[in-house]
Amino acid sequence: MRPQAAAMKALLDQPALQVMPGCGDGMGARLIEEAGFRTGFISGSSIAAMRLAMPDMDLLTFTEMRDAVETSIAAAPNVLWLADGDTGYGNALAVQRTIRAYARAGAAAVLIEDKQWPRPLGHSGAKLVIERDAAILRCRAAVEACREEGILLLARTDARTSRGFDEALARIKAFVAEGADILFLDSPQTEAEMRTGIEASEGKPSLSVTSPAGRHFMPGDAELERIGVKLAVYPQEILAATVHAVRAVLSGLKGGVKPPLAGPPELAIAIRSAHYLAQDARWPDPQ
Repeated sequence: MRPQAAAMKALLDQPALQVMPGCGDGMGARLIEEAGFRTGFISGSSIAAMRLAMPDMDLLTFTEMRDAVETSIAAAPNVLWLADGDTGYGNALAVQRTIRAYARAGAAAVLIEDKQWPRPLGHSGAKLVIERDAAILRCRAAVEACREEGILLLARTDARTSRGFDEALARIKAFVAEGADILFLDSPQTEAEMRTGIEASEGKPSLSVTSPAGRHFMPGDAELERIGVKLAVYPQEILAATVHAVRAVLSGLKGGVKPPLAGPPELAIAIRSAHYLAQDARWPDPQ
């Protein structure tokens, strides 16, 4: 197992809840590390927003996601990263290619989900999933690649919203049987559903997502820890803060109230100027 995966596994073996902020670019990743978070999520929805100014509707390509994963990990190599592999961008071989690329970029774990890809249009962005047998095959391919690369697999099902809780629960049980390391039953509607999903994970860590746009059961961190969740992901907090802050700055430039800004020293810390200037000094121009 790669060191970063072993470190994430050890972290998840501890009883405490781990809060995992999400980001979509190098600066977000760097600030997560600077704030002292041990884990982070390279979020497809944040990448789509930051890179394309578009919603998370399968508009990103594998190469765009791979580039964002590489950039984020390079900017914050001390964070244990969960990288969003979405559906794997194709068949079983594509799933494995995605996992191998993310592993070699330094991810500790990769998320693979059971949604249809590309997403069928005309359904108002609904989370439609592939058939259970196909989802199990996708998970099996993902587990194999993760074992070969020495990283962890987070298996996610989105079946709750379109096919009901019983189907989502059956998929979690199947993913556990296939060897997934971390489980995520998306959109539980009650505490009982969340608890049942955790029980179905058979002792393997479970993840939850807290999102302002979510319409599912989303208790606070203390309650999540009491219920037994190990990873609390906040995929869009940095994105939402960025939109708010940039709009405030632009309003100030148009004559409104100017918000507080990072001064040169604070900005220099964020972009690691001292480190790169020290590197610059090692390579003087011989001319």
